[in-house]
Amino acid sequence: MIAMQYSLVFPADYDMTIIERRIRDKGPLLDGFPHLRFKAYLSARKDEIDFASPENLYAPFYLWDRPDGVSNFLTGPGFAQLTKDFGWPSVDIWLIWHSVVAVDVADARFASRHVEAISPYRDLTELKNESIRWAKSDSPKGALAVVVGFDPKGWRLERFQLWRSAPSPSDVADQIYRVGHVSEGPQA
Repeated sequence: MIAMQYSLVFPADYDMTIIERRIRDKGPLLDGFPHLRFKAYLSARKDEIDFASPENLYAPFYLWDRPDGVSNFLTGPGFAQLTKDFGWPSVDIWLIWHSVVAVDVADARFASRHVEAISPYRDLTELKNESIRWAKSDSPKGALAVVVGFDPKGWRLERFQLWRSAPSPSDVADQIYRVGHVSEGPQA
């Protein structure tokens, strides 16, 4: 499995209803995409009352079953249109150490993401095992998806979750997003 995310940053005064409309109109187009476990259409607003973001963002998160799904998406017409409309984003890729996806993942309305640097020479087996224990302990708290990913190029660990309701302020997250739509692949 592979996780993927890119973030498009918009000016503070950008009309984010444009992004919300895009999600609403284009979200279902990826339903049933081969090798896609899910795509969460994520956005965040600088002016959000409950959990303001440092920036206005459109930052979809993907969980893929196979690398050819990633390749087919990035070379396909949907991504080509996105780059035409908003520019060429940097795409982050993570190898999956652990994932749990509930059958009702499409009910997600919020997402949280935490990224941390991995210290040089850290015992990766120990870190992986700790991360898996964390992911398994988080599922009972109501997360509809829990994904732990490893970026060996940037030496980063990512913890991503989808939620039916806003996550608790005590949950560690670098970024909270609203989920506008969740697409699932054909296996769903």
